[in-house]
Amino acid sequence: MLEIKNLVKKFDDRTIINNLSVRVEDNEILAVVGPSGAGKTTLLRCITGLEKVNSGKFFWNGEEFDPSKMDQKNSLVGVVFQDYQLFPNLTVLDNIMLAPKLVKKMDNEVIKKTALDLLSRLGLEGKETLYPYQLSGGQKQRVALVRALAMDPKVLCYDEPTSALDPELRDEVAKIIVDLKSRELQMTQIVVTHDMEFAEKIADNILKVEQLS
Repeated sequence: MLEIKNLVKKFDDRTIINNLSVRVEDNEILAVVGPSGAGKTTLLRCITGLEKVNSGKFFWNGEEFDPSKMDQKNSLVGVVFQDYQLFPNLTVLDNIMLAPKLVKKMDNEVIKKTALDLLSRLGLEGKETLYPYQLSGGQKQRVALVRALAMDPKVLCYDEPTSALDPELRDEVAKIIVDLKSRELQMTQIVVTHDMEFAEKIADNILKVEQLS
């Protein structure tokens, strides 16, 4: 279980998140919804350690941790970015294998087997030798998801996963997210989105945030 208590995040004198507390149960999907500027992505960046908080505490299964000081070798939180952030000069397989190889120092054959298994699960079998420019938007989204899963996180976060997708691909991403909690991966997920319809389709719980005046 992930628990956040009394989170405050400011940029200079402007308060973006004010005294937020939230709990995400194991294998639960939490959708964070709200308008632009309401702090959705800032919250995600705080959870993933990309932003330091001004105050507040984070707990995983009752034990306090600091996301900004997490050891990458023991990945607790993974993230799928809005723009995918795939390396254009690397194949799909190399994009997925890079972090486990450099950060976790895993054996090449073990990483490759894991990557190919994940690609197959997400309908990307046979795409491992392609480069990002050869993929559709939906395929890039799934490759970015596989890359995050290859680090074996306990919590997976998504930043606006459907923002650049047409309705058909949006439904495809929704199915993938829901499937991740029903399969043996048993993934706890936090999805930041402005799309309430999408949130209602995938989420067990919805956290609505508003822009502070």
